Amino acid sequence: MNGFIQHGSITTLEHVLCVAWITFRICRFLKRDPKEAVRGAVLHDLYLYDWHDPIGKGDGKHHRFHGFTHPGMACRNATRLFSLTEREKDIIKKHMWPLTPIPPKYTEGYIVSLADKISSLQETLHISTEAQRHARLLRHELMEREKLRKDSEGRGEEEEEKNEP
Repeated sequence: MNGFIQHGSITTLEHVLCVAWITFRICRFLKRDPKEAVRGAVLHDLYLYDWHDPIGKGDGKHHRFHGFTHPGMACRNATRLFSLTEREKDIIKKHMWPLTPIPPKYTEGYIVSLADKISSLQETLHISTEAQRHARLLRHELMEREKLRKDSEGRGEEEEEKNEP
C-alpha cells in the first residue's frame, strides 16, 4: 500500500491511516467502540494496484470502474489475509456509499465512509491535517520496523551459516 499513490502525493498507506485516525476520532466523539471501525478503515482500500494506471494490469478493467469495484476487491484481499467480523466486511464493502448502491448495514460503516470522504477531500485539495501528520509518523514507524525486521532476519541467517560445520 505504501507503493501506490492514492490522492495527490498521499500514498494508499497514508490514506488508510488518515481514514483510521478520523474514524477513531468520530467513534470517540460518538462514544462508540472504535475497534471494528478502525480495522475496517485500515483495510478499506486493500486493492493493491495503481488505480491511476489507465492500462490496469494489461486489461484496463480494474481502473475504469475503480470506484465501484475496489471495495469488493479490498474485502476479498482482507478476508484472505485476516479473520474479519461481518461488521468489518460490511465496512470494507460499502465504504464507497453512495457511489455503490447498497448502504452500510452498521453505524461504523457510515463513519468509515464519511471519514474516507473527509480524508480524500483533504488529500485532493492538499489540506494538511492532524490526521495526515499522524499517518506520516505512523507510516515512518512501520517502515522503520519493517527495515529492522528484515535486518534481524538477515543477521539470523548469517549467524546460522557461521554455526554450520
